[in-house]
Amino acid sequence: MTRPAQQAVAADGAFAILAGYEQRSLAHVVGLPEELDAPGLWRGVGYRIGRRRLASAFGEVVEILPIPQITPVPGAQPWMLGVANIRGSLLPIVDLKQFLEGERTVLQESQRVLIVRQPGGDVAVTIDELFGQRSFLEEEEVSAERVAEGRYAHFIDRAYQNADATWGVFSLDRLGRTPEFRQAAA
Repeated sequence: MTRPAQQAVAADGAFAILAGYEQRSLAHVVGLPEELDAPGLWRGVGYRIGRRRLASAFGEVVEILPIPQITPVPGAQPWMLGVANIRGSLLPIVDLKQFLEGERTVLQESQRVLIVRQPGGDVAVTIDELFGQRSFLEEEEVSAERVAEGRYAHFIDRAYQNADATWGVFSLDRLGRTPEFRQAAA
């Protein structure tokens, strides 16, 4: 066999191996957490704001990132920390604790922001601590009044008691549609 013929056979063999990898990869599609069928089970992203443990549906959280470099915006509401450049897009950064409780969050390097889709563009909201994926069973549901006090009452419709903590299910979608939240200019 000539050298060009050997190279062609080798290339065909390498292509066949790669095509096989692709076929096996496409045959093994893992479902997203919210797509898993488990009646009576609710799953979401768990986090803490102040002393409250909250969870939001996976579909409401676009991304979770470390606190980015924030550029203040003059004339904005006190809870509007400023804007940040996230992969070439300017996103408003909101101190969610200050918006809900009126108390400023002390920003630390370990904190995170949740990127939330809202009409007109994404927004990043600060959280004090990230707990990751949380799952709750139907029988763990308790009265939302345990965590839905003050302004939180507008965004929490249900809660779950899991281990020694009560988790409120916080609607980031409803937050993003709230006129006051959308009006960040002072």
